[in-house]
Amino acid sequence: MAQNLTSIDIVKHYAGVTALSSGCLTANSGEVMGLIGANGSGKSTLCKIITGVVAPDEGQLLLNGTPISFSTPVEALNSSIAAVYQELSLVPSLTIAQNIWLTREPMSGIFVKYRAQRMHTQELLDLFADTVRTSFTPDTLVNELPPDEQQIVEILKAVSTNPRIMILDEATSSLDNRQVDRLFNLIGEWKKQDKAIIFISHRMSEVFRIADRITVLRNGKTIGDFDSKKVKEKDLITLMVENAKDHLEKTDTSISKQLSETVLKVTNLRTLRLKGIDFEVKKGELLGIAGLQGQGQSDILHSIFGSIQFSGIIEFDGKDHKFKHTSQSMAKDIALVPGDRAKEGLLMRLSIFENIMLPSWMKYGLPLNTGKATKDAVKTSKSLKIIMADLNMPVSSLSGGNAQKVVIGKWLQRKPRILLLNDPTKGVDVGTKKEFYNLLKDLCKAGTSILFYSSDDEELVGLCDRVLVMRDGKIRKELPKLKLTLSSLITASVTSSEEFAHAED
Repeated sequence: MAQNLTSIDIVKHYAGVTALSSGCLTANSGEVMGLIGANGSGKSTLCKIITGVVAPDEGQLLLNGTPISFSTPVEALNSSIAAVYQELSLVPSLTIAQNIWLTREPMSGIFVKYRAQRMHTQELLDLFADTVRTSFTPDTLVNELPPDEQQIVEILKAVSTNPRIMILDEATSSLDNRQVDRLFNLIGEWKKQDKAIIFISHRMSEVFRIADRITVLRNGKTIGDFDSKKVKEKDLITLMVENAKDHLEKTDTSISKQLSETVLKVTNLRTLRLKGIDFEVKKGELLGIAGLQGQGQSDILHSIFGSIQFSGIIEFDGKDHKFKHTSQSMAKDIALVPGDRAKEGLLMRLSIFENIMLPSWMKYGLPLNTGKATKDAVKTSKSLKIIMADLNMPVSSLSGGNAQKVVIGKWLQRKPRILLLNDPTKGVDVGTKKEFYNLLKDLCKAGTSILFYSSDDEELVGLCDRVLVMRDGKIRKELPKLKLTLSSLITASVTSSEEFAHAED
């Protein structure tokens, strides 16, 4: 049975931030619809609304012309709609078979039919035969798999539901060329079976290769829908960035005159995601890291901070420092503001005061000089304009923006020479962002070097002295201040190095 899906003027707000203002798309049976847009344009939010993960504030969904709404992903699955997201939903401690059939196990009475479960799993794994390791079996634990094979399991989990509408949200981001080819062959088969496919990717070559139509989102609004055979890539990129809101002032150009002394030099840095990168950071520089999500940006920051294993050379003040523990980097006045404040940045059961002082207790002696510590915490909270009832209130009582100020404040207590920022303004309101931008500028003027990854391209364009654009674990382009525009940044992120060089000509 054919199924056609339409979204009409979908609206979604998060804590004062508009993720979608008019999200419209149509997915037709027997067709691949490519959905594109810059980081933060609303693509994933729209798909999560379609699959019942998120509830819309306004707008309408139609399935075969009939209005529908899903309050849970299970309800969407019951209507034969499945999705594969870049963020995996797998349980690492379970096997491949257990993950694929979780809550849908084949049963005989109250007993799971394990033989049937393994057999059906093997049939699914055979779809990617010859593109994975020989140890890729139904009984393999997911935590033993590399990222590409975990992504394949996520895809097969959706395939196992036999959906009529399939959403692939950056599903190719971790796959190698052979695996992408196999997935595209499967998509071709799904089209023949009259299924509708929504394909999201920042890789424009993939979108043009597989999509019949391409829908463009910009700043939460659908800009247009195009026949992929009748539209040019450069025109779509222009649509993705044209008229983008310019809410940031450019960084004070006088800072650039100070950028002479190298404080950090990275040579041939390698991790599971990074494939050998080189760069330098100058004193007082705000160096941005850009690119599609999951290209190794966070690995750069965590390697420098000593929180993940790496190979290569990291020189600080001209000396090679292989930090094996975060305490070693902290001793060298390096600080990391993590991307997930709830899991990595704060201890939610402790007070605001305790969280602000966490990295700095040692400097207050034994016995602790709590009076001096309290005075410093008050000074920090006032300088960051943290809105709170009292320092002794639990940090969980704060709004998202104020909680993020606590994460930043606890590191500013140590007066870092190098500040590593891992997407620090994600989910933060506009007012708090403006205060944060002013803080970064002040820190740079005072000589602090900042390495700043953001999923918000406009932040990088508005703030940074230069930007390194990441793709597939490598630095694909360096954009100096004079060439740093939203258009050049997005073009460098979604095209190959050769295509970008041609686009500049």
